[in-house]
Amino acid sequence: MPISPTYPGVYIDELPSAVRTIIGVPTSIAAFVGTAPRGATDQPVHITSWEDYEQEFGGLAANSAMSYAVYQFYQNGGSEAEIVRILALDRRDSPPSPPDDKYPTAATIVVKRAAENGGGGAGDNLTLTAVSKGAWGTKLRARVDYETAEQPELAKPAGTRTTYNLTICDTGTGVVERYLNVSTDPASARGLANVLTSSRLVRPLKGETVLPPKFEDVPEGEFPFSDGKYKTKQNGNEVEKDKEGNWYSSAAQAHTATGTTGQDGTEAPTKEDYLGVGVAPADGKTGIYQLRKADLFNMLCLPGTPGQLGESDNILSEAAKFCVDERAMLIVDPPAAWTDVRAAAKAGAPGGQLPLTGDNAKNAAVYFPTVDLPDPEKDNLVRAFPPCGVVAGIWARTDVQRGVWKAPAGIEASLGGVNRPSLPMTDLENGRLNPLGINCLRQLPVVGNVVWGARTLVGADLLANQWKYVPVRRLALFIEESLFRGTQWVVFEPNDEPLWSLVRLNVGAFMNNLFRQGAFQGRTPQEAYLVRCDKTNNPQNDIDRGIVNILVGFAPLKPAEFVIIHIQQLAGQIQV
Repeated sequence: MPISPTYPGVYIDELPSAVRTIIGVPTSIAAFVGTAPRGATDQPVHITSWEDYEQEFGGLAANSAMSYAVYQFYQNGGSEAEIVRILALDRRDSPPSPPDDKYPTAATIVVKRAAENGGGGAGDNLTLTAVSKGAWGTKLRARVDYETAEQPELAKPAGTRTTYNLTICDTGTGVVERYLNVSTDPASARGLANVLTSSRLVRPLKGETVLPPKFEDVPEGEFPFSDGKYKTKQNGNEVEKDKEGNWYSSAAQAHTATGTTGQDGTEAPTKEDYLGVGVAPADGKTGIYQLRKADLFNMLCLPGTPGQLGESDNILSEAAKFCVDERAMLIVDPPAAWTDVRAAAKAGAPGGQLPLTGDNAKNAAVYFPTVDLPDPEKDNLVRAFPPCGVVAGIWARTDVQRGVWKAPAGIEASLGGVNRPSLPMTDLENGRLNPLGINCLRQLPVVGNVVWGARTLVGADLLANQWKYVPVRRLALFIEESLFRGTQWVVFEPNDEPLWSLVRLNVGAFMNNLFRQGAFQGRTPQEAYLVRCDKTNNPQNDIDRGIVNILVGFAPLKPAEFVIIHIQQLAGQIQV
């Protein structure tokens, strides 16, 4: 703040620093979109470990290609991921009532007040709904007790109890949630709708916020243990007992109220489910576009069905465009038709059809063939899996160890947990696919299973595209996203030389840091990168329109694909 001197003396004025450090964004956050037996369906879920995935989405499932891809991602060095669960939505004009088994439904649990305590009417029931659709909700159990902080019953008029305790148990995973002193007043901070906002298992049915009072005591020391059981102490020993009548589930059992069992559904998700076509809300944030709700992701994987939906229903072109918009890369699995090298080479040859073509393919890379791994869900039977999860983990691992400018390929890019690529390949066969922009997974002597290619889907030699290589494209996306986030302070600043000099200072410092880490070609900063923001690229016409132009150039490192060693036999030295 300017100082207005009024008296003789010394004044201290603290000036703001001209340095606004630009921090490089993360480069190894993978996004996975697919089906799962449980988990949120209305937003992406950020996870940092396989244990997080197991807790939220149920772990490995035989009918979920996404679960295996995430598992393989963490096996190969992945750290952070965004998960989007997709369901087959019922879009029929008149869905049957009750619903058939084609589409997923959520389980409900009806907790009833005992008739001998004045209950039994429809208004006396408390209905809970599983937080997400799927058969997993059928394993939920709910229980109510009345050992609350209220005064003893003898001091309260009959029927005036206003609090209760609610316990929810997921017998499939063993997770237990217990909510104490829940109020029957929906406006209270302890009302059911408020306390269950943090629940990862259930939500109250809309409008259901109270449970009528009950006056029976619950044996001291009880707590939920498993399906319909509890532990208590008798004569100082802990024993397990059945507690018929206190646990409620969605199944029609003698000791429970009848709720609705959840189901996974037999219909597979369609193109509309993945892209959100014709689904409300029309805000572009359904299907894969839920990822717009995430702060950042760098890689997109569509394991299994999404990439194989068929010609007219294929979503890869839309997914690639989405990746261009979000400055991310799409890792493409090999099409099912690529049963051998000849089929893959035919697809990449003139007249063939790669999984993606056009300008958006610069943000995509395809890997061939599939990989053979043991399946823990099938007694470790070795079977073929799409490689996107493995490759995403290798990309993330390479970023941490070497940097985003290092090609995620070579002898360091080993395939963790993989028995072998599903199709053995020779050097000559590899040589047919590499010039077409198809990255090969190889099993090499001594080295083992590795990624042996680093080209994008515009990496065919015939195209001569500037974004031929995966590390070059990913480095550009990294710089773009970092500068996009790190120059927000420039907006609405006075557009003149003082601003331009600050831009050059801060952007130059960011680029110089990358140069020192070895991200660019060149021996000097002048050879490696360029930052220009001055009157030469900011004419008065642009200034009048509120535009400030910043030119950033860099000399990328290209991977050494072909190592040629020239050997020459020297003739004997002739003395002259």
